[in-house]
This record gives sequence, structure tokens and C-alpha cells, in this order.
Amino acid sequence: MSEELIHESNVERVRQLLAEGEAERLRTYLDGFHPSDLADLIEALEEEERAPVLRVLPDEIASETLAELEEVARPEDLLLADPARIAELVTELSDDDAADIIGELPLEKQREVLAQLPLEAADDLRHLLAYDEESAGGVMTGEVVAVKENATVAEASEEIRRQAAEGEDFYTVFVVDELGRLRGTVALQDLIISLPGKPIRELTEPPAAVVPATMDQEEVARVMSRYNLVSVPVVDPLDRLIGRITFDDVMDIVEAETTEDILRFSGGSGEEYLRGGVGEAVKNRLPWLVLALLTTSVAATVVYVFRETIERVVLLAAIMPVIAALGGNAGTQALAVTVRRLALSPERSGAWRVISKEIAVGLANGAVIGIVAAIAGFVIDQNLYFGLVVMLAMWGNLVVAGFAGAFVPVLLEKLGFDPAVASSAFFTALTDIFGFFFLLGLASWILLPRL
Repeated sequence: MSEELIHESNVERVRQLLAEGEAERLRTYLDGFHPSDLADLIEALEEEERAPVLRVLPDEIASETLAELEEVARPEDLLLADPARIAELVTELSDDDAADIIGELPLEKQREVLAQLPLEAADDLRHLLAYDEESAGGVMTGEVVAVKENATVAEASEEIRRQAAEGEDFYTVFVVDELGRLRGTVALQDLIISLPGKPIRELTEPPAAVVPATMDQEEVARVMSRYNLVSVPVVDPLDRLIGRITFDDVMDIVEAETTEDILRFSGGSGEEYLRGGVGEAVKNRLPWLVLALLTTSVAATVVYVFRETIERVVLLAAIMPVIAALGGNAGTQALAVTVRRLALSPERSGAWRVISKEIAVGLANGAVIGIVAAIAGFVIDQNLYFGLVVMLAMWGNLVVAGFAGAFVPVLLEKLGFDPAVASSAFFTALTDIFGFFFLLGLASWILLPRL
């Protein structure tokens, strides 16, 4: 159905049925759509059209679709409606998805919705809502299949059947002690082939990884990717098992973090959603444009200082944008590699090795590009010294670009800032400033005395 949803005709059909008030026909039309596809379809509608579509869906489908919708696409008029109706919807969801939806509501509305839920379910959701939404506790589900370490294989098998019958999907069977502290995992294969009276303790294996509830969600994704896990246990400060994070949660985390990094890397904001309005986009982007204005003003000052040199060798004005563009491209390459390396390997011990590598790359690339630029400069001006100036300026700026593209994100990361946020504004300014300074300064020193 995903391929079909890319056509505008689906959206127009839904709009037509809404306009005609054909709720039953709309429900029938949407019946064959998967909740994920329904979410894509609803996100393509105007804001005021989304809630009516969700209202015609059966509760279970509406709940799953609501969970699949991006946060900013969830209709406020539905979420701020009757608390009993919202409680009906979130009851159909796993506790982590329910907590995500309830967490978007104002505090007073959260209390009203929780008051409509069964006491145990409300307590579970309050527990999840207490964690930061981007922490392991904020993305975990409290629905786990766990058995006691002092149980026998027969007792554990019966307990697993009981928990599974309650609708809890599971990929891993956790083993806990009498205080609920995580002791390990037990393989289903071992349960099947072991004698009924064998103690679970003898089948327990240490977990490949355990994450605390306070761990950042991006680090959780890194841990699960490193050990190829389908689920990872989450523990509290006392090592008690409080939840689990599954691979589908990690896929959502990776998508969210990647989108955030791309927006930040381009000078936008991690808070800006791709479908955000004009006002939000202006608010998030304008500060970085102001910063870019300030930094590029320094480069303009360098040009102004050497204005007499440009007046005497007008051809330098044509070479300046070439120097700046190549420096920017080389710096962007180094910046992208370094930011990605920091994201995958946050250890800081190899930072200077990364910087040294990019300087070496700049030296090598600068030598080749500089020679090519020198030949082109000589052909254009028929002046050997002009070609020499262009070569040295190009070479020097590519070295600076490699250094800045690696050093700036490393420095920001050491200072506790996100290296994807402001790196591009700073390194672009450095390559422009040094590129113009090398070209015009060397021209003043080498070329002008020989004219």
C-alpha cells in the first residue's frame, strides 16, 4: 500500500469523502490500509482534516495510527478532546507508545487522562512519564517477560505462558532474583530441551548488554547496534529490571537522531520538523544566519585591507571565489567525516589522530590542486609569479580546510556542544579568511614587487 500512497489521488479521495460527510464509506476505503500507511496519508492532509479521519477508524487502528504519526502531525483538537476518549485510544497501545502520546498533553490533561485508566496501567504510565523522553527510560516499555532465578524449568515455562497469554510480545526471557534485580537471560531452546525440574539458575546466561534508565537514547541505539541485539534490558540504579527496548524502538531513534543531525548540520535546528511552518523555520535558522554574517564579515575585512592589491591585479578578484569554494568543499568533506566519527565513536582519545589525518589529506590534495591551479594561472596571466601565488594560496587553504573541518567539531565536542550545530559556520569563516589572506597577502609580497 505504501507505493499507492505516494499518489495524490488517495489524498483527494479522502478529502472528497470528508467533504461529502460519508463517514462509513471513508471507513471502508481506509480499511485496507496499514496503520503506518494511514499515518503517511493523514500527514499529507491539512491539519483540520486529520482528526475527522482518525475519528472514523476503529479504536485499535486509530490508536496504532496515532502512534505512527509524527509528533507535530498529531491533531491537537483530538488530543485535547474528552479525556475518556483519549484513554480509550491509548489503552489499545503498548505502554511506551501510550506514554509518548500522553506526554505531549498539558499536565492537567495528562492527569485527567490517567484518571480514566485502570489503576495499574496509570501507575505504569506515570513511571514512564517520569523519565526524560530521549532517555532509555523514556523510550522503553515496561512490558517484559521475566522469571525468577530460583524457579524450575517447569515453573518458568508456566510463567512464560501466563505472561504471553496476557498479550506481551517478547524476544528475550529475562531472569531476576527475589528483589527484581536482573541476573541474566535464558534461551527458549534451553527451556525446551531441559528437564522440568532443572533450576533456571543453571540455564541463566549474562546479558550481552544492560543499559541504565538515564542513558541517552542515541547511546542505547549504539549499544544495540554494536551487539546486534533485538532487545536490551533497562535497569534502575539498584539494578532492578524495569523495562526493555526493542529493535523497532531503535529504528525510530536512529531515524529521529539522523534527521536531527542533518537539520543541525545544515544550519537548521534539531527542533525544526520537516513540515514545520514558516515562523518556526525563521526562528530556528535566523540566529545561525546572523552568526554566518558576523564571521563572513571578518573575511570581507581581509579583502578590504588588501584592496590596493586587488586594484593593481584585478585578476585576483576572479581567483578569490575559486579559492574560497575549494576550501569550503574540502572543509565540508573533513567536517562530515569527523562529525560522523564522533557520533559513532564518542571516545576523545583519537581526536588528534583525526586532526592529523585531515591535515595530511589537505597537504596531499593541496599539492595536486595547487599545481593544477598554478598552471591555469600561468596560462591565463602569462606570469610565473602569478601562478606561484595561486598555487601556494590554494595549497595553504586546503590544509587550513582539513584542519578546521576536523578541529572545530572536535573542539565543540570537548566543550560540551553538539559538533553538528555550529561547525559549518565557523569552519567556512576560517577557510574564507585564510584563503583570501593567503592569496592577497602572497600577491602583495611576491607578485606586486615584480610588476
